[in-house]
Amino acid sequence: MPPLPTPCPPGLVPDATDVDAFNAAYRRAKQHQGFVAVEEQGRRWTVKADTLTAGPDRTIVDSTYDAIRAAVIRLIRSRQIRADSSAGPVYFVQYDVESERRARAGAAGWQPARPSP
Repeated sequence: MPPLPTPCPPGLVPDATDVDAFNAAYRRAKQHQGFVAVEEQGRRWTVKADTLTAGPDRTIVDSTYDAIRAAVIRLIRSRQIRADSSAGPVYFVQYDVESERRARAGAAGWQPARPSP
């Protein structure tokens, strides 16, 4: 399974709804340095990403982390996602996203980037 491109098109974000799909996505992440996935939770969706699989040559720059954190806080305050959603620094999760389309769009922006040469 090839690595996800950066930036990642929303349609390529893996659906990790069941245990086997989650484990496959996580295995790929460990091989290719970067976990991001969406999960269906009833009629709502969850977005998950972590930096533990990213490795030393991939980072989330401060400005990107700040933007993700600010977006998660805005979404929590506007009650678009659950209050127990998290914006890092190691694990990112948004619970109760209203649609698969929105979940995939959010997840597509969470890929750790390779540094510029």
